[in-house]
Amino acid sequence: MAERILLVEDEEKLARMVEMELKYEGYRVDKALDGRSGLDLALGGGFDLVLLDIMLPQLSGMEVLRRLRRESQVPVIMLTARDSVVDKVAGLDSGADDYITKPFAIEELLARIRAALRNKNGQTGQSIPLAAGPLVMDVEKHQVTVRGQSVELTKKEFDLLRHLLENKGRVLTRETLLDAVWGFDFVGETNSVDVYIRFLRSKLDDAFDLKLIHTVRGVGYVIKED
Repeated sequence: MAERILLVEDEEKLARMVEMELKYEGYRVDKALDGRSGLDLALGGGFDLVLLDIMLPQLSGMEVLRRLRRESQVPVIMLTARDSVVDKVAGLDSGADDYITKPFAIEELLARIRAALRNKNGQTGQSIPLAAGPLVMDVEKHQVTVRGQSVELTKKEFDLLRHLLENKGRVLTRETLLDAVWGFDFVGETNSVDVYIRFLRSKLDDAFDLKLIHTVRGVGYVIKED
């Protein structure tokens, strides 16, 4: 059955356009034009994902998100004209899964929706472990093993490894990894990715004599099995 998406957006022209595109892609769509009715619908359940504007009448998107998170872990992608790091951090810290700034290309929004739905489905009891060679990640249990031996990772290390495994064989740029794992674009250098790649290599490649995490000079990183 097609996934069901709740769109909470007060700009009616934008809401209609997004609704049409989502339906064209095969999603079932419910729509709310203010925060209070959007929260009521979201709390009613049955949705696979919520697209939530921040600047809403009656109840702000941030408040909708905070109240929703008390009762539900449905994936939420924030839609907003705000583009500051502070706003992005506030949304992510309040429980948003992703953040996209207006104006956005519909193709980018659809890609983010697909990613959020994949992550949601990967957290169910029927999730299929991610693997590369002898390395196995159980997303639901938040567990990584190599040849049956448990590997302790921090949350950021786990999230970075998970994104690499989900894109096994595909070279990911530092910017892509920052956006996917840290949730927003850093202002300044992207060496945080390099630091955490070193952490992962120390705990995985070096510790178990593997060669899974590869550097593509001038581009980024990729997990592949030699």
